[in-house]
Amino acid sequence: MKSTPNIVALGAGRMGRGIAQMFAYAGHEITILDLKKRSPIDSRVLLDGALSEIEDNLTFLSSLKVLNINKIKPITNRIQTASLESAETILSCADFIFEGVPEIQSLKEGVIEKVTKLASKTSILASTTSTMLSTQLAESSKYPQNFLNAHFLNPAYLIPLVEVSPGEKTNQEVIKSFTELIESIGKIPVLCKASPGYIIPRFQSLIMNEAARMIEEGVASPEDIDKAVRVGFGIRYATMGPLEFIDWGGLDILKYASAYLSENLDKRFEAPEIIEKKMLEGNLGMDTGKGFYDFSKLDIDSYKTDKLSTFIELLKKMDLMPKQY
Repeated sequence: MKSTPNIVALGAGRMGRGIAQMFAYAGHEITILDLKKRSPIDSRVLLDGALSEIEDNLTFLSSLKVLNINKIKPITNRIQTASLESAETILSCADFIFEGVPEIQSLKEGVIEKVTKLASKTSILASTTSTMLSTQLAESSKYPQNFLNAHFLNPAYLIPLVEVSPGEKTNQEVIKSFTELIESIGKIPVLCKASPGYIIPRFQSLIMNEAARMIEEGVASPEDIDKAVRVGFGIRYATMGPLEFIDWGGLDILKYASAYLSENLDKRFEAPEIIEKKMLEGNLGMDTGKGFYDFSKLDIDSYKTDKLSTFIELLKKMDLMPKQY
């Protein structure tokens, strides 16, 4: 990867603005390209609005003492804007292009087809869709070997995670170059296959629907459901992933709890086949040395201390530690 890659954010909406801000914040120059046909005045209004919102975000960060106010101008100066008339010039020399147009498949496919005709054959193009499959969108690209999906969670300039989903034809060197770029600005990429919902949206849809279902059933108030998530469910998974948590407690615990919920609520709570398969193999988690993770060569005491220490620091930060008398 070049030390100063040429980066373009397609679209001046929420995602394009977030991507521009995060790269400029990390010291990169980037261009927001409005690829939609508009009058010069309308395009200028949109692009100026994007810059104004980015400046407001940075000012907010400054008010929280995480950014020196004197850094705002240098950051915004690293963001250039351009309209459709300049597309060929800008895209032809781009190293990384982030497509952030609205979540309409025909629109994205049209933009991808257009962009790959104007861009270099070595340009890496990343869609930022949160719903569509990279394998499907890659079909619209002239260079599918250089195409992948990068799902940023909003606000993109703050949340570290980037779900990277290559297409079937994506070159391994492209994946490597892209993840290196993402990591260089402090983001944390995870690789996932082209699957509906990727990782986080798939989790989110289940959690949000179940929360709404509990309201529908009169289980608890919205306030108490949200409080339970904030100080119980959410804080627990801020320090440990769900598969780590299964291994920590034991796959058998999940199996029995799921059986009860399945019988008393709905079949959707049944544990997947992989849980029973691992149980039959004797791989119940941390206590047996293997579950989803292999603990056989791990210092279990150090692992537990590290996890619990991090959890306690988070509880302290949120003023949620148990009261001591």
